[in-house]
Amino acid sequence: MSLKIVESFDASFTLEPQWQESLFILLRGEVFLSQVCQNLQWQKVEFTELLFQPVPYSLITPKGMPAEFEQYHESVDYAIINVPPNFMFNAKIFKPSRLCAIYKKLG
Repeated sequence: MSLKIVESFDASFTLEPQWQESLFILLRGEVFLSQVCQNLQWQKVEFTELLFQPVPYSLITPKGMPAEFEQYHESVDYAIINVPPNFMFNAKIFKPSRLCAIYKKLG
């Protein structure tokens, strides 16, 4: 079995406004924010409204994300989380099948 190297991957996507708003409401929910804080051991977080589709690991995307989001991965003041599948389903988002959300540490 050999590995296939992905040379390029289109990570662009567009969400219908109503689906995006539904997802953002879930990602800003108090219960979910407290779970994020508890898991990160932070006092308070804020959803930045930045989402991206994970990409295959490659030489140009060694962190599995579009290059413009790597600055958040390297920062101690931001956290990248996988959007829970039930949030995607509840917001009626089926493509892309996976998204990551970026949260900012407050205080």
